[in-house]
Amino acid sequence: MKVSITSGRAEGPTKLNAFDNALLDAKIGDINLIKVSSILPEGTEVVPVPKFPPGDMVNCVLAYTSSDVEGDLISAAVALATSDYFGCVVENTGINRDPEDVKNEAESMVRYMMDIRGLNINEIKIAYESHIVKKQGAVVASVVYIG
Repeated sequence: MKVSITSGRAEGPTKLNAFDNALLDAKIGDINLIKVSSILPEGTEVVPVPKFPPGDMVNCVLAYTSSDVEGDLISAAVALATSDYFGCVVENTGINRDPEDVKNEAESMVRYMMDIRGLNINEIKIAYESHIVKKQGAVVASVVYIG
């Protein structure tokens, strides 16, 4: 299986528009996202985000948050870890938290998930985004399953 890891941020006139704009920024705005839990199959390869056909149904792990409070610092992160057997993905978000803490917490959580399963980590990849809200902001981070 192939997966891509991506993130985006944006403003919009409404919460939904800000979310949609953040998805567009992450290059996954023209597809239908189906949220799944956090296991990657054996042999997963991380590749750049492909150009999906508009309207495609795509599985993903998605971290998302938004705010309409001017000056709020919003953050979203996903972390994935692979092993020789299978892998794990986690998502994390924060409002008015240090973005590095949100990112580091995601990494810590994915390391724990691998450790509790007795898996030796081959690789960790992290995507994260932060944004200072002007009127209505949104951030997303996602691992999308390509197939």
